[in-house]
Amino acid sequence: MAGYYPPVGFHFKVEFTGLGKSDNDTRFQAVTGLTVEYETETVKEGGENRFEHILPVRTKYPDLTLKRGMLLTDSKIFDWCMKAFQDREFTPSDIVITLLNHEHEPIRTWNVAQAWPKKWSITELNAETSSIVIESLDLRYRFFTVS
Repeated sequence: MAGYYPPVGFHFKVEFTGLGKSDNDTRFQAVTGLTVEYETETVKEGGENRFEHILPVRTKYPDLTLKRGMLLTDSKIFDWCMKAFQDREFTPSDIVITLLNHEHEPIRTWNVAQAWPKKWSITELNAETSSIVIESLDLRYRFFTVS
């Protein structure tokens, strides 16, 4: 029986729903922010001085950050961002982030609900380095599910 090997974190794709298909828009260098945690509330019980009750209240999700080499060709995601930042047209999009195995088959999928662009930026332009220009996109979203 072969041993178990954890999946690698560099083989994944990102798909936006409702923006149109573009192969370039599925390739990203990094995805961060797939985190969920509970906000808590502290309740002090009268007469009990040894501890406080800490109760879960609601879940909270940080911003989702996507990074990739800046595209100079057709990008539906860039157009979607510019509509939000320049025209103030916010059209939420669902995002599917899929971790793939060595045969390009899905291992795990994160379904991000109702994302909208909060921040778009590029790395520093510096004549003293020979680095690729990376664009970074911060997205606000409601929640995600894992399947």
